[in-house]
Amino acid sequence: MVAADVQLASSCHLFDPGCGFPSPGLNIYEFKPIFSIGSFDFTKPMLLCLISVLIVVGFFWSAFAKPKMVPRGMQNVGELGYLFVRDQISRETIGKKGDKFVPFLVSIFFFVWIMNLMSIIPLAQFPVTSRIAYPASIVGMVWLTYMYLGIKHQGFVGYFKNMMFPPGLPKWLYFLLAPIEFLSNVIVRPFTLAVRLFANMFAGHMLIVTFSVATWYLLGPTIGALYSATSFIVVVALVAFELLIQGLQAYIITLLTASYISSSLEAEH
Repeated sequence: MVAADVQLASSCHLFDPGCGFPSPGLNIYEFKPIFSIGSFDFTKPMLLCLISVLIVVGFFWSAFAKPKMVPRGMQNVGELGYLFVRDQISRETIGKKGDKFVPFLVSIFFFVWIMNLMSIIPLAQFPVTSRIAYPASIVGMVWLTYMYLGIKHQGFVGYFKNMMFPPGLPKWLYFLLAPIEFLSNVIVRPFTLAVRLFANMFAGHMLIVTFSVATWYLLGPTIGALYSATSFIVVVALVAFELLIQGLQAYIITLLTASYISSSLEAEH
């Protein structure tokens, strides 16, 4: 979509009379189907999501299909990624009892990270997680996981009792606190987890596209070249910033997932 909008801007410049800036809008998140089967349309975000799955599965398969005592090559990189999630996220949040959840957390971290990276990969140029359906699907799995673990380890009644009625508070306060805690843990948690990832990727992609289009639109003789160069510098800075945000968002969703799992394994209060 970036390339399409830049192409549109290249035919329309600041110094062309009657030509306005072709400001990107929600159209950059709309895609024509690659192919259709009945009412099902297979679109570019779906393709990028599938490619992300293949990259993550293919990488870890090649890294650990035939593990060696002394890791080399792909196995060495794979172990570094695994140990990062285990030591810096899982054990810091859940403790050693969370080691059995590390594969789940590793999958979330790298899957989200690769889908985010699609934003700056040539030809792809679209962050899959900027479509709310994809973060919502991941968060749906997270929600089912921590709800199931909470009920399994604390019992159905015990889990919701510990969630809604923290000990040591005046009884009258529970009338206000209990529904807030219930909504916070059951509804607000997954909602904010999905929206946080979606909103960051949505906004970042919109900024990159806007300044990319502006680079072409402002291109012109003398002062126009200066405007265009300034816009291009902003694009480079935004891409570098997006690289940081893409990794950070993958880290945050994995960290919060580990935190929710930890609160399900035992009562927080």
